[in-house]
Amino acid sequence: MSILNTTAILITLAALFSYLNYRYIRLPTTVGLMVIALVMSLALIAIGKLGGEALAENAYTLLRSVNFHATLMNGMLSFLLFAGALHVDLHALSRQKWTVGILATVGVLISTFIVGGLTWVVLSMLGHGVPLIYCLVFGALISPTDPIAVLGILKTAGVSESLEVKITGESLFNDGVGVVVFLVLLGIATGGHAVSPGEVGMLFVQEALGGLVFGLLIGAAAYYLLKSVDNYQVEVMLTLALVMGGHALATALHLSGPIAVVVAGLLIGNQGRVFAMSDTTRDHLDTFWELVDEILNAVLFVLIGLEVLVLNFAVEYLLAALVVIPVVLLARFASVGLPVTIMRRFRTFSPNAVQIMTWGGLRGGISVALALSLPFGHARDVIVAITYAVVVFSIVVQGLTIGRFVRGA
Repeated sequence: MSILNTTAILITLAALFSYLNYRYIRLPTTVGLMVIALVMSLALIAIGKLGGEALAENAYTLLRSVNFHATLMNGMLSFLLFAGALHVDLHALSRQKWTVGILATVGVLISTFIVGGLTWVVLSMLGHGVPLIYCLVFGALISPTDPIAVLGILKTAGVSESLEVKITGESLFNDGVGVVVFLVLLGIATGGHAVSPGEVGMLFVQEALGGLVFGLLIGAAAYYLLKSVDNYQVEVMLTLALVMGGHALATALHLSGPIAVVVAGLLIGNQGRVFAMSDTTRDHLDTFWELVDEILNAVLFVLIGLEVLVLNFAVEYLLAALVVIPVVLLARFASVGLPVTIMRRFRTFSPNAVQIMTWGGLRGGISVALALSLPFGHARDVIVAITYAVVVFSIVVQGLTIGRFVRGA
């Protein structure tokens, strides 16, 4: 199936599901789209079992033609991160920089090892026999909170401004850190050799810090160009080039594209918005990126719901998934609670901040994409199935209840 036909089908489904959700179901958009797509996927599986093989096979063909990892990590993610970063108050974020930085780095590492170790114990007890290093890989891919899911849900959750900045800032940066940890552990798992601390440090400096510096450079260049013209069509196109060209160049230089795009988005959304744009440009820029954000979000969560069609979700993995879900929540609680407990000596946190950040730390498409990038084998089948279960629970259960959780906290 051609890319054009695949894209047409996905956008048509996203539009139809958005209409059904808005008109009849009234769930938050991201949750509603994924639930509808998931129900449709399960219905197609049932139809295939009952004799409708042709219809089910067409659906399988569509999903197999979509490389979920490449589509999200090398395509949609940069647009979604930039759109989210555009509306983050840089001054408010700078006041929380230490909290965000520690949670996005130390928090990810704590969660990675807690999830990895406990998952290895659980899977060993259930007889699935996944090596410890692959369990740590699972810990790395599931530990970062997903900025796309988090930003979509926080709009209606009603959390305090300071806590929203912490959760949003952490989610925007910890996926870049998580990917670096994931790559290091995956290299050990597939290479069969130890990686020295120096190599890990160099990879982190190159990917994460290099991505940050690169983001500042391309953001500053775009700021200069925006300031030198007053034509909203040209300026919107410049931001589009910033995202696409910046992410592609960062990837070619082996820098973190997500971190670069977030930093550039923060710069353009704050300094650029105030000093380099007219009111007309600001209005058009906001409208354009809001539409891009909504459309790609819709397509992404439809894809997550449909992805169950091509997963090897054996029944025996279900029990493991049900046990690992609370393990992931426990690790999230520890990875937030330990740093916050230490930082309370120097900073003020709102009441129940740890509980709200634990329940509001949603997982989403990034975790699924990383799981699907693993090399084929038994470990991949188990990890993909468990990852998908954790993501569905996170978006549906946590996403639907975070508002009530915040109000009751």
